[in-house]
Amino acid sequence: MITVTKENFHKEVISSPTPVLLDFWAEWCGPCRMMSPVLQEVSTHNPSVKIGKVNVDQQPQLAQAFQIASIPTLVLIQDGQIQKMSVGLQSRQQVEAMFHEI
Repeated sequence: MITVTKENFHKEVISSPTPVLLDFWAEWCGPCRMMSPVLQEVSTHNPSVKIGKVNVDQQPQLAQAFQIASIPTLVLIQDGQIQKMSVGLQSRQQVEAMFHEI
């Protein structure tokens, strides 16, 4: 998993040859902390998908650009385009289903 910032967003997300799953989160968010091990497991079982974490407190411009109103929010991007969005705590199966639908 990588940390995505406004500085590396284009390189890591827009220009990525593989799908990118962005996890919008914050340190103080309990469900966000519960989501982290789920995403680690997803990453282990799906090496072809890049997972990026966006801390909404440190990257408010990215959160605003994606109109993030609640966290955790997952955004799946492929070829620079949003393919899927999901709000709230998700299971590994729910997260992996996002990839299979694109």
